[in-house]
Amino acid sequence: QVQLVESGGGLVQAGGSLRLSCASSGRIFSSVSYIMGWFRQAPGKEREFVIARSFGGTTYYADSVKGRFTISRDNTKNTVYLQMNSLKPEDTAVYYCAAGSGSISYAVLSSRRSYNSWGQGTQVTVSS
Repeated sequence: QVQLVESGGGLVQAGGSLRLSCASSGRIFSSVSYIMGWFRQAPGKEREFVIARSFGGTTYYADSVKGRFTISRDNTKNTVYLQMNSLKPEDTAVYYCAAGSGSISYAVLSSRRSYNSWGQGTQVTVSS
């Protein structure tokens, strides 16, 4: 397991953008089965999948964020980013990054069970 630390959350108006960062204590995408993802949890709701990326760059998105969110990485900084554009009030949540391993499929990358390292979360609030 690695230590993950998210940053970049905050308050933004609807239609605005934010970029979240997830810094890892270890080398990211260190094996072909390595995966990293972002999940979010709104008050009173379960933690849900947002976006994830495999070692080879295959990316899966939740339908609610397609066309608005992207995931990228900087291997030199061991950091993964979540770029969020055209934010909506319903995007308000605590956002968590996670690292794990698995085969490349939507079912695997979108499942919390595929990840064994989690960050502490960062709050994103979108005002209307």
